[in-house]
Amino acid sequence: MSVAGTYETVVKSPMGDQKGTFTVVPGDDGNTFTGSMAGGMGAMDVKDGKINGDELTWAMDMTVPMPMTLNCKATVNGDQLTGTVNAGAFGDMPLTGERQG
Repeated sequence: MSVAGTYETVVKSPMGDQKGTFTVVPGDDGNTFTGSMAGGMGAMDVKDGKINGDELTWAMDMTVPMPMTLNCKATVNGDQLTGTVNAGAFGDMPLTGERQG
């Protein structure tokens, strides 16, 4: 099953649950993807998105509330997405999502 789609996500952060909309747009090679995460703190573009079967890895540059690079990984199982967002010194934060549509 393709990992493509729009997912309604929640990241369990130290500042509370951060809800967002995560889009995954696979590249023609099937091994890379682009997209974005949009939420209450604005939108961030996917950087260096990679697809390995049902696993996704990517980075995002956050600017609010402080600049940092978030390193993310997630597994897609059916319409469910589970993974982690690593925020450097803040450690790993759980990420969950459900594909829409």
